[in-house]
Amino acid sequence: MKNSIKIIQEDITTLKVDAIVNAANSSLLGGGGVDGAIHRAAGAELLKECQTLNGCHTGEAKITKGYKLPAKYVIHTVGPIWKGGNQNESKLLASCYLSSLQLAIENSIKTIAFPAISCGVYKYPIDKACRVALESTIKFCENQNHGLEKIIFVTFDEKNYQAYVENIQKLGI
Repeated sequence: MKNSIKIIQEDITTLKVDAIVNAANSSLLGGGGVDGAIHRAAGAELLKECQTLNGCHTGEAKITKGYKLPAKYVIHTVGPIWKGGNQNESKLLASCYLSSLQLAIENSIKTIAFPAISCGVYKYPIDKACRVALESTIKFCENQNHGLEKIIFVTFDEKNYQAYVENIQKLGI
């Protein structure tokens, strides 16, 4: 599993992977940050398909085609808004990763790329979010016959990249 986890600093919309994960809002109809970037890069067809999904609850995930993206699929997940850490935020964030990984398995996805879910406008502290992302992903993969070949954590800036690197070192990955 260790060799299949990678951290990169890049634009997630440019990655040639089976699926990218969208840090979506509950409407799934686009927004700011990575959500807006994915919708813009995928084109109008993505919005049309998202309109048929009836939104998504926090901690859950839904899948669409990738349309104009290099990725075949987009897995949309709704992360929690940070409210200080006492509102089940870590459980909900872990559920985003677990739900997305489960959808990946169900759709025979081999390579998947995650953004830093909830770390933008939802204000989840990056250090805490990295730990949840990495721990939940590792636990999922250890307990599943999953077929995933590569799990990529993608950051857009240096600060978030360093947070992932530090957390991966702390976990001994």
